[in-house]
Amino acid sequence: MPSEKELIDKLIDKYTDLQRIKTAPDIQKEIDYQLAITKAKLESCGIVTSDLDIK
Repeated sequence: MPSEKELIDKLIDKYTDLQRIKTAPDIQKEIDYQLAITKAKLESCGIVTSDLDIK
């Protein structure tokens, strides 16, 4: 179970990610970048991301 500080850190990261997307000059490019970063983090934890993709 994550600590309260870890949860706050994750929520701040999520908030800043969404702000980056909202203000990006090329929104699709920023979304693709955010997905690539998140995919790399998940896969480094052993989570197969292909099962999570919307088809």
